[in-house]
Amino acid sequence: MNNLLKIFKDKRKQLIVWLFEHSQRIYTSMFKNHQPWQVSKADLLKYPKPSFGRHLGDFLDENNFELIPKVERHDCYHVLCGYSTKVEDEIALQCLCYGNGKRSPYLYGAIILGIAILPDYYKYYYKSFKTGKTANAFHHYDYQKLLHVSISDFRNAIFTKHELLTLNLNIA
Repeated sequence: MNNLLKIFKDKRKQLIVWLFEHSQRIYTSMFKNHQPWQVSKADLLKYPKPSFGRHLGDFLDENNFELIPKVERHDCYHVLCGYSTKVEDEIALQCLCYGNGKRSPYLYGAIILGIAILPDYYKYYYKSFKTGKTANAFHHYDYQKLLHVSISDFRNAIFTKHELLTLNLNIA
């Protein structure tokens, strides 16, 4: 019975991954009209180790990713907040961003579908929402201009020590 539940949970996560992959291109082409960054993963890996840009490059490298044009900021949220790319973490990150004041059709869809398809993570999603609500606003920044900033200084400007512990981020 436990194996059957695990298989069912895995299939639900695969469905969400499929939805993310296919909806992303459509959303980007319809709603994102700004210019993509002219920055590559290789460029980011040249930043000094304590910089936000270097941490972004390391995140991309560890996950074998490149920045997705016009939605580069999403990977910045992962790095700033310490969320992995596991399905439940992607949804929790959207909940944190919602709590922080970010609003977009994609965010609404990810949260609604995520909670509906993976309700067993509801407490985690709600905890993430509350953390976003109490953190200083970060969803509106031009992250490309912050690549040189110290990641620890940036995190300390956004999150309290308690929030940093909740997110399991290093306190500096």
